[in-house]
Amino acid sequence: MTPHRARSSRLHYELIRSLVDSGSIPSHDALQAALHCSASELDAAFEELAGLHGVVLHPSSGHVWVIHPFSLAPTTFLVECGERKWWGNCAWCSLGIAVLADRRCTITSTLGAESQQVRLTVEDGRVDRNDLVVHFPIPMTQAWDNVIYTCSTMLLFEDGRQVDEWSARHQIPRGDVQPVARVLELSKRWYGEHLSPSWTKKSVADARALFTELGFTHPVWHLPPQDGRF
Repeated sequence: MTPHRARSSRLHYELIRSLVDSGSIPSHDALQAALHCSASELDAAFEELAGLHGVVLHPSSGHVWVIHPFSLAPTTFLVECGERKWWGNCAWCSLGIAVLADRRCTITSTLGAESQQVRLTVEDGRVDRNDLVVHFPIPMTQAWDNVIYTCSTMLLFEDGRQVDEWSARHQIPRGDVQPVARVLELSKRWYGEHLSPSWTKKSVADARALFTELGFTHPVWHLPPQDGRF
């Protein structure tokens, strides 16, 4: 790992660690101290991390908008663990937050981002709602075309029929529908190393192998044979 890549990995760790522990990210001064770097070097680390899809920065300010699985802006997913609260970008991300918190977490959202509120609990690696599903309408090959939109569509539903009705109503193509318990298993594998100081972004090959191993075979999950960062 190059020194620059090591610094961006450490930056990712400091951001995730602080979010898990306190619900917020450190100040730039605190990050400079933790990374032993100058302000310009920290800016470069942020830019590199954004280029790796390790963080999403506001286009106008350069401030952190999203660092998966966390959103620093309000969303339709609230994850609570004791007195700590976070916003998840989507159902997948919210389950990922529960994985990183590694304690009893409650996720509150609404079915299809509409009016009916739903709540589920993750504890000891299990979810208490086997009656819910997650809809993935956007192909993974297009996920980073607009990742904020992609995440906004990964929502909870009661069943496939409700997904069909929702998709027709909103003219959003029906994609893959997975039981929430299975998405939790994906979250464990996807986000399980996000608290490592030596974290590296998964490659396309890594993602493709993981999807295949877990049985995510719907065309939504298909990735090209060429490598690169996912």
